[in-house]
Amino acid sequence: MNRGDRRELIFMDDADRQRFIDTLGEACAKTGWQVHAYVLMPNHFHWVVETPQPNLVAGIKGWLGTYTSRFNRRHKLFGHLFSGRYKSLIVDGSGSGYLKSLGDYVHLNPARAKLVVADVLLKSFAWSSWPAYLLARSKRPAWLRVDRLLGAWGIPEDSPEGRQRLEQALEERRGAEEGEEFKPIRRGWCLGEELAETAEALAELIIAEELKRGRWQEAELKIRPKGDPVKVALAARLRAETTMTVGWIAERLAMGTRGYLNHLLYRRRKLCGE
Repeated sequence: MNRGDRRELIFMDDADRQRFIDTLGEACAKTGWQVHAYVLMPNHFHWVVETPQPNLVAGIKGWLGTYTSRFNRRHKLFGHLFSGRYKSLIVDGSGSGYLKSLGDYVHLNPARAKLVVADVLLKSFAWSSWPAYLLARSKRPAWLRVDRLLGAWGIPEDSPEGRQRLEQALEERRGAEEGEEFKPIRRGWCLGEELAETAEALAELIIAEELKRGRWQEAELKIRPKGDPVKVALAARLRAETTMTVGWIAERLAMGTRGYLNHLLYRRRKLCGE
């Protein structure tokens, strides 16, 4: 997900919303992304995406950069539209139920925000993937993949009957209490117990790769200064390519406190003009 800079609006009207979705479609065509769910809110968006290729960081930079340029050109504005780096959450999609919870969270967002009142069907909110889920396959965007969430709801076929069952199930779900199910989505970064270890393993691989590239020994991470440019560059890569927290990175690379590392990363972004 990502928010508008200073929580300001990222869509002025429906033309902006349609342009955002069109730009997403262009990004999917370039990257091969498979989108499972999305919702556009006034000052932020949520989306659930599967990335067959390791191109999430570059793809998002191009997608949001293109939309920002189009938005600014249309409204005669300039500068940042989004509040820095997007927030990401890794999801275990291996039949664990996490994907279903996240899909429900995204599709129910307009109801929770009172953008759809209680006696109006959720599909009346046009700016999410939910209305497209209820259409025939030929009428959906090619990049929207519905089979995983249908399967998570126990619906075996993408048919009129199956889609009717899906709509009824989510409308019933809408009337239920959220309980504990959505708390990990709102405050966490990983849905799936094994994936925390997977994310850390990826971070360790990146660290090993960069140490080898710089001909450093592991012990040098503690010997070198906290603000060593090589360490700062490595920390920036870990932030861009993994979901490890700033605190974890600061401790692992011996770079002081979380706040100090945030300062170093901010200074690096300013120097790089990001």
